[in-house]
Amino acid sequence: MTRWGTVTTTNAPLPEILAFAAWHLELGAHRIYLYLDADMPEAEAALSAHPKCRVFRTDERWWAKRNGRPAKHQARQSANARHANNRKPETDWLAHIDTDEFLLPARPLADQLAALPAECLCARVRPVEALAPAAPGDETAFKAFHLDQAVRQQAAEACFPTWGRHLSGGFLSHVAGKLFFRAGTAGLQIKIHNVILDGVQNPGEVALPDTELGHFHAADWAHFLRLYRFRLAQGSYRAELKPQVRQAGAVNLHDLFATIEASGGEEALRLFHDEVCTATPQLTGKLAEHGLLRRRRMDLPALRRKHFPEG
Repeated sequence: MTRWGTVTTTNAPLPEILAFAAWHLELGAHRIYLYLDADMPEAEAALSAHPKCRVFRTDERWWAKRNGRPAKHQARQSANARHANNRKPETDWLAHIDTDEFLLPARPLADQLAALPAECLCARVRPVEALAPAAPGDETAFKAFHLDQAVRQQAAEACFPTWGRHLSGGFLSHVAGKLFFRAGTAGLQIKIHNVILDGVQNPGEVALPDTELGHFHAADWAHFLRLYRFRLAQGSYRAELKPQVRQAGAVNLHDLFATIEASGGEEALRLFHDEVCTATPQLTGKLAEHGLLRRRRMDLPALRRKHFPEG
């Protein structure tokens, strides 16, 4: 049977890490590789107790053996993913994803990966962004996007009339998706959204259309606000990034949020979140009209209790 796993660098709160691990264990992951980007003894203990988790403390000693700790977290992610790849393989495939990203397969991942051709070194999973619940419910709503750029932009402006012209598909985060790669591939460079081997980017790349990547980028208002300043300074909203949308007048997320804050501070940001990131009946109705609404029952607290009863 084809074995797969995940590799992740994280400093997220313990409940979020446990939910991430539990979800993928429930899907059939053979290994969960977790590189702790901060001193997290409680997380290390809880995760190490599970036989399918491999936990690494990336402390001062860790980085001293690796020419020092990279300043940017993206570089640390790549270095840690390479470490997982270069270990004696315990899986056939690894997905390099974050703790706020959840694989959403329509059929068993092992079957999908087993069907890939031998020359395929990597398989791409496209994201769907989780919407904050507007009311209590059993399902999580996600927004998807069209691959065709022109159709994507038309739908974005229809679904998100105020801000859609600046947002690719109405997304705050990446639309590139993430990759599974064949574990143990010698010389593989692993980036955030791509892999490189002998100067060739993503050799033999194949799409996994029966799996989406549920990205909880702004799971609710408190979550969005907690990460907002970091993302502006160092993350996906930083100033040097290009605009998501390649059309006249579009600005990057850093400048967009600066404009929104200047117009009304935190209250204006909240209005933005309500329109773009919240599963209001108005938004879910528009997404459904464009074939872009996904719903998934996840029940992460129950899965966490199942796989980490002591956590």
